[in-house]
Amino acid sequence: MLAYLYWDPDPALVPFNLPFLGRPILWYGFLFALGFFVAYWILRYLLLSFVSKAESKKVAERFTFYAMVGTIVGARLGDVLFYQSWSKIARDPLSIFKVWEGGLASHGGAIGIFIALYFLYRSYDKKHSYLRLLDLVVVPTAFVAVCIRIGNFINQEILGTVSSVPWAVIFAHPADKSLPIPRHPVQLYEAGFYLLAFAILMLLWKKWCRKDGKIAGLFFILIFGFRFFIEFFKVEQSSYVNTTLTMGQYLSIPLIALGCFLLWIKRK
Repeated sequence: MLAYLYWDPDPALVPFNLPFLGRPILWYGFLFALGFFVAYWILRYLLLSFVSKAESKKVAERFTFYAMVGTIVGARLGDVLFYQSWSKIARDPLSIFKVWEGGLASHGGAIGIFIALYFLYRSYDKKHSYLRLLDLVVVPTAFVAVCIRIGNFINQEILGTVSSVPWAVIFAHPADKSLPIPRHPVQLYEAGFYLLAFAILMLLWKKWCRKDGKIAGLFFILIFGFRFFIEFFKVEQSSYVNTTLTMGQYLSIPLIALGCFLLWIKRK
């Protein structure tokens, strides 16, 4: 009989509640914050291709703020629109704001970043093209995605399908209250691939950084192309889809097409 990994970590980073908040620091929140902290320093490095070292600090701070707000708001609204029960939301509208209870959709986060970058683009008096701003943001975003998926693994959420592979994981207390049976650790599959994608984008930065939109195009193809593939090994999370493809796959198709379009126009 195979000895599967039995996974049941404490989701809390510290065992005590924080003063005033009455809640502990969770691993998910810590990793989310860590991702954006590291993203800030990655942005400072990338910005040296266009601005001075002194200016990179100020610009990176502004970038990180816009990207973080766009990600959180977009991801939360995306989860509400695409995955949660609207009737449940109607009964408790304030639940939309309870981000600490989970429920962030990466596709909604992508849309949120698009919108946030537009406002950032306008605030800079169009000194840099919108596609250049997008290139700058997507590279650290790949690293943030790694941290988020590790957080999902600790939280025992976004579960994989039942599996008998030797590396299958038994989640003792799945977030969806399902049975503790061996499953594909899809969260780790995604984290590993996103880390690889981040490394590829960093290696190509010096070569492609002035070809506005090319880095972003490759990002969309790599990240959402893999997302489309890995969805075959995930449990459907949306209550609105009952077809061969999952909600995540339907939402990934436009972003993959966008990536192909950006690479095509750069080639032309």
